[in-house]
Amino acid sequence: MEKYKFTTEFELRSSPKVLFPYISTPSGLEQWFAEKVTVLPDHRFDFQWDGDSHIARQTGLRINKGVRFDFENTSDDNLDNNHVELKLEVSELTQTTFLRVIDYSSNKDQDELASLWDGFMDNLKEIVGS
Repeated sequence: MEKYKFTTEFELRSSPKVLFPYISTPSGLEQWFAEKVTVLPDHRFDFQWDGDSHIARQTGLRINKGVRFDFENTSDDNLDNNHVELKLEVSELTQTTFLRVIDYSSNKDQDELASLWDGFMDNLKEIVGS
C-alpha cells in the first residue's frame, strides 16, 4: 500500500519546555491527541482512538525538540510503517515556537488530514493558552 507524507506546522505561543510534555508523555498526549495513551515495555505506547488500540514504538526523542512514533503492523513488510513525528522549532528571528507535524500514512486525503490536525491543534492551543 502506497504511503503519503503530510507535513504541516502550527504557531504556538508557548516555549518548547512547556510544550514538550504535551507531545512526549502519555498524560500530555491524552489531553489533546488521543483518548487514552498507555506506556508499554520497550518504548512502546498504546494510543486509543474510538475504542481502537494502535501500538507505536517511540523511535525518536530529543528533549524539548521532538518525538517520533512508528506505528506497528501498518505495512506488509513492517519496514514502511505509518509514523507521526512532532518537532518543536523556534524561529531565530521572532522567537516564536512552531510545532511541525509529519504524518506518514496511507491516508492521501490532504483536506481530511489538514482538518484532523487543525482539530488536534485547536485542542492543544486551548490547553496551553496559545
